[in-house]
Amino acid sequence: MENRYQQLEALLATKIDKERIITEEAKRLAYGTDASFYRLIPELILRLNHLDEVIFTIQTCRQLDVPFTFRAAGTSLSGQAISDSVLITLTDDWRGHTVLDQGKKIRLQPGVIGADANRYLGPYQRKIGPDPASINTCKIGGIAANNASGMCCGTAQNSYQTVDSMTIVFTDGTVLDTGSEESISAFKVNRPDLISGLTELIQATQRNTKLSEKIRHKYRLKNTTGYALNALVDYHDPVDVIERLMIGSEGTLGFIADITYNTVIEHPHKASALLVFQDIETASQVVSIIAKTNVSAVEMMDGRALRSVADKPGMPDYIQALDLESAALLVETRSSCSHQLEQQCLEVMASLADFTVTHSTPFTTDANTVASLWAIRKGMFPAVGAVRETGTTVIIEDVAFPVEHLAMGVRELQQLFDKYHYNEAIIFGHALEGNLHFVFTQGFDEQSEINRYGSFMDDVAELVAVKYQGSLKAEHGTGRNMAPYVELEWGNDGYTLMKQIKTLFDPERLLNPGVIINDDERAHVSNLKPMPAADEIVDRCIECGFCEPVCPSRTLTLSPRQRIVLYRELQYRERQYLAGNSQRPPVDELKTVFEYQGIDTCAATGLCADRCPVGINTGELIKKLRIEKYQRFTPIARWTADHFGATTNMVKAGLKSNQIARKIVGDKVVATITDSLRKITGGATPIWMPEIPTSNPHKIGTTVLATGNSDNNQPPIASTKKVVYVPSCASRTMGQQDSAKDQRPLTEVTLSLLKKAGFEVIIPEKLNSQCCGMPYNSKGMNDIATQKAQELEGLLWQASEQGTYPVLMDTSPCAKRSIENVSKPLNILEPVGFVSHHLLPHLTLSPVQETVMLHVTCSSRRMGLESDMLSLAKACAEDVILPEHIQCCGWAGDKGFTTPELNQAAVAPLKQQVPPGCTRGFSNSRTCEIGLSHHSGIPYQSILYLVDEAAV
Repeated sequence: MENRYQQLEALLATKIDKERIITEEAKRLAYGTDASFYRLIPELILRLNHLDEVIFTIQTCRQLDVPFTFRAAGTSLSGQAISDSVLITLTDDWRGHTVLDQGKKIRLQPGVIGADANRYLGPYQRKIGPDPASINTCKIGGIAANNASGMCCGTAQNSYQTVDSMTIVFTDGTVLDTGSEESISAFKVNRPDLISGLTELIQATQRNTKLSEKIRHKYRLKNTTGYALNALVDYHDPVDVIERLMIGSEGTLGFIADITYNTVIEHPHKASALLVFQDIETASQVVSIIAKTNVSAVEMMDGRALRSVADKPGMPDYIQALDLESAALLVETRSSCSHQLEQQCLEVMASLADFTVTHSTPFTTDANTVASLWAIRKGMFPAVGAVRETGTTVIIEDVAFPVEHLAMGVRELQQLFDKYHYNEAIIFGHALEGNLHFVFTQGFDEQSEINRYGSFMDDVAELVAVKYQGSLKAEHGTGRNMAPYVELEWGNDGYTLMKQIKTLFDPERLLNPGVIINDDERAHVSNLKPMPAADEIVDRCIECGFCEPVCPSRTLTLSPRQRIVLYRELQYRERQYLAGNSQRPPVDELKTVFEYQGIDTCAATGLCADRCPVGINTGELIKKLRIEKYQRFTPIARWTADHFGATTNMVKAGLKSNQIARKIVGDKVVATITDSLRKITGGATPIWMPEIPTSNPHKIGTTVLATGNSDNNQPPIASTKKVVYVPSCASRTMGQQDSAKDQRPLTEVTLSLLKKAGFEVIIPEKLNSQCCGMPYNSKGMNDIATQKAQELEGLLWQASEQGTYPVLMDTSPCAKRSIENVSKPLNILEPVGFVSHHLLPHLTLSPVQETVMLHVTCSSRRMGLESDMLSLAKACAEDVILPEHIQCCGWAGDKGFTTPELNQAAVAPLKQQVPPGCTRGFSNSRTCEIGLSHHSGIPYQSILYLVDEAAV
């Protein structure tokens, strides 16, 4: 077997770049982990960037009889995206999309994130039908392959119902585009075996009246258990059947290279209400009634689920008073006009005249109230995850009962929770379809726990599939978790048909083996993922992967999920070694790999925390680990902190020297010298790039300045408007790059803008010795960082006259850190917030007539300023481009100089998104602007330059 993988690697390397063929143990462990509670470690991981590579890989694997599995985002919960053989992932080159027919259709490659697809359709007031809870992370390939649905999707708008066409690669490398008659004709010639075999199965199924009736019954419900057998009764043409069988096939029948969806209407007007009833029976009866009205979503939550979020901020007061018998319905109705929406709300409430609503939040369109109501529902899964014991995982299952049996189904599920002592288990779900999620925590470190889980699932399967003839999987896919129960749910005829389909499409059983069709009745309790304790910062991580799209290092090294996977394994091995249970020393390949991939290349921005269901900031773990790494530099760091004025003066001297050297010997020689020095020091010295700024020559003074006298002896301008201006150390030392249109330093531009708005400016004393502490904090030097933050706070408290005046910091990272670390009531603002709230009322803007680029820094995103920054830029420029897929530039303080590959990877999609004729970009972090300029080909400056230019 080992030789076979070596042969495969050698053959693949003839057409695929070696850096995209992953064989290292640490990377295979990290990259091979998905959101499920199963673990298989691949022998080989591939990152493919175009269709020819996919075809070549499939054919080569088949030639060597090597199994392979496709994965999109890895958010699948049932074990369908893991492999102990070859795992095939896709690079970011698979993000292609084409909006068709004025938004009524959209063609998508499998690497497009679901939320991005909806963003492309937004201008047309359309969206794709599926709306899974993971839509901000999961990709179209996974959405289609799992037939994912969601809260509003139901059975009418899932991928099966809304697919228009798709391009498929089969196990022999044959390609079929179901939207092309030419491709269909060629496929019928090239694969007559598949066409004739399917024709026979279609005819046999439709002749089997009993099975056909069962299929129609099963698909009245949401159902993703097994293959989409409804295709064989809904269609007669084998190509139509192939197309629908691919939906929900979980990569076991072929590869979906692209899919065209028929889109659905995205209604602009929405209203939500929360209705509480005395028990689950009453709530279930209400579901049957309001299902006949115009509602788009009805989410049911049992009493335990409501109790799990009762103490969360923003919850209605009455939630805490509810008992465990209570049940709630979160109802949403949508319309194309506000008047019709109001009528629909009245209609829903009128239908409940015969029922007692014990508590309620009436229908509302208020955005904040609606958000708080849906936060109840969305907060339930993380609420269980947040309280789980270390070493356990969170399991979320999704079943569907016939709606008429919904109440009894919930009751009997609750009884099973009690029987098996899952006391923390909660139930919620999409009640219109009888689709329920139940969430509980489970450990797998002892055989007794594995047995408990196995027996529980046996009883659940019997209850759902046999007693109530429901679906064991309603939207999460069969995977490995329900594979042993597929025959129980479908019976011998249905399961035999599924095996025939699998054999027809994949006779060698190479495509994702063990998923959907699995003869091992213990498959659901095999290959269980360990979740060992590692650090309290990350122990709650369930490895869902929601963090990955916003991580700047995800294409270079590791994502937050992958960092946690490796760190858990490292800590486990360390404990085993220290306990004498392992002969392998803790300093192994994993530790070496983690040093660079885990620690050195983490930007530590904290964006992952905003996407994490339980708020884990992996950057905090990395900064903690950097304490030891940078410990030997602490004396130097402390000297710089104690002599910060001298430090910044040395930086300015260095910038000035660079400027002189460039003029004397030229850029090429300077670059050569710098690169040589970097090689000699093993990368310890910074890189050089032509965008390195000049030294800031502007003198801003050290005393109180009234507008108009900052650079001369003019008398002060009387004003009741005052602001404390704190230039960051970066803007105090750095000027602009040579190619920038406006060569004024940021400090000068800021004062110019404040003067135009009529503000009196207070410059704190001893400013040159001040720093927010971020350079030290990012390296884990917390004591020094805290020292500098406290010094600055004291200065700002004095300068602002005990918080009387707002404080403007001209770069967003410094502002964010200061806001988070002050203990006194200071009103600290970064540029966008200050301009929007304080300057705009006093300025007249005349937008510049050009197209400009905009970069929203990670710190601005974390402060919730993305929309404000975009609005401000649009008020100052005719056209503003906010590039896709760049959440953080990866400059990360000084890493742009020391680890430039992080910056390069983070902004890789930037240059191609700069339109012709666009000559400049704007942001609000001086250091970030260096990397943005370097990789975009146009100079970036602070957004304050744009505002100052537009301000008349």
